[in-house]
Amino acid sequence: MTVQEESPATTPRVDRAQYGLAAVLLVVGVYTVVDAATLEVGFADPVGPRIFPFVIGAGLAVTSVLLAVATARGSRPEPEAGEDVDATTATDWPTVLKLVGVILLTIATVSWLGWALAGAILFAGSAWALGSRTVVRDVLVGLVLAVASWYGFVVGLGIPLTPGVLDGIL
Repeated sequence: MTVQEESPATTPRVDRAQYGLAAVLLVVGVYTVVDAATLEVGFADPVGPRIFPFVIGAGLAVTSVLLAVATARGSRPEPEAGEDVDATTATDWPTVLKLVGVILLTIATVSWLGWALAGAILFAGSAWALGSRTVVRDVLVGLVLAVASWYGFVVGLGIPLTPGVLDGIL
């Protein structure tokens, strides 16, 4: 009787990244459920604010278990096969770093400048980082979008956003 050894090419590799994702989903799901249990519920509100975090947290936990089981059974994600994606090209790190810089600048200035101006910087800076060279148009479009979203949150949804230096103007 001979023992057949599997060659390295036929041995399925374990995708540890999927297990990592499953672990992160489980941690976030459990945290969400535990945090939702601490929310106050009024006596006149039978549903209360807890139902949605409970559903989301439980869904994340169930998804994490299903992902771990699928990974253990050998399921592996397929590479992107989209017609507009070239999976062989390297990451464009200068663009990524520009976007990170624009986001950090927005975070650093939103409390001082307010959402309308910081949002305009975010929109115009993102367009610039992604290759647009029409700076004036990008700033104007960004300003319109940021002011419209500011009014949408403040007036439409009743969620206060800081007006910053434009306090009294907006």
